[in-house]
Amino acid sequence: MYSFQINDKVAIVTGASKGIGESIARFLADAGANIVLSSRKQADLDALAVEMREQGSEVSAIAAHVGDRAQLRELVEKTIDTYGGVDILVNNAAANPHYGPTLEFPESAFDKIMQVNVQSVLELTKLVQPSMKARGGGSIVNISSIAGLTPDPGLGMYSVSKAALNMLTKVLAKELGADGIRVNAVCPGLIKTKFSQALWEDEKTLARFTKHLPIARMGTVEEIARITLFLASPASGYCTGGIYTADGGTTI
Repeated sequence: MYSFQINDKVAIVTGASKGIGESIARFLADAGANIVLSSRKQADLDALAVEMREQGSEVSAIAAHVGDRAQLRELVEKTIDTYGGVDILVNNAAANPHYGPTLEFPESAFDKIMQVNVQSVLELTKLVQPSMKARGGGSIVNISSIAGLTPDPGLGMYSVSKAALNMLTKVLAKELGADGIRVNAVCPGLIKTKFSQALWEDEKTLARFTKHLPIARMGTVEEIARITLFLASPASGYCTGGIYTADGGTTI
């Protein structure tokens, strides 16, 4: 019987030190996975790893900047050395280096946003594919955004990068299916994180944004973690190439 349990599976979660990534790591750990936490700052990862180990989870903490190929290679190599392979990859790390009109988007910021939000996903997929194939398959979950489906004002290039990520998800799903590797994306709407704090800390602004939604509130990191767990687990065994919105109906 298929279930949400992923006992003894090995999962890498990028951008895992806080927010959505932290919640995903906790949910995957509670479902039985061995977790490799990754983000830029080792100290933040170490603190989270200690807390999760105290709760009985098997956790490693490996700092890596997703924009650095050498660090990504080291992340995957250390994971395989420690656990023997990789079964689940959650690409959650993302960047938004500029807010404003798209025609004013700096060249350096363009390179960064595409490198972090798109290229890093491709690079990590390349690195984990041999291990996943050898282990009989795996699941890759890309944390995208509804900005990739409809552009957000002031976030034009962020929207472009997430649209590219959505298409990359479909391309990889089609090409890696023969290896037993499923690839899906989650597109959150407004979620209560530090990234969205400017919106939700002002009650009037938040009410103006949410009052017309079918589910008239902002989402939680736990709600994104639950759908990620579904896509990482055998419960979604026939799901690949999907772009799943979790937005309270924003994109209806």
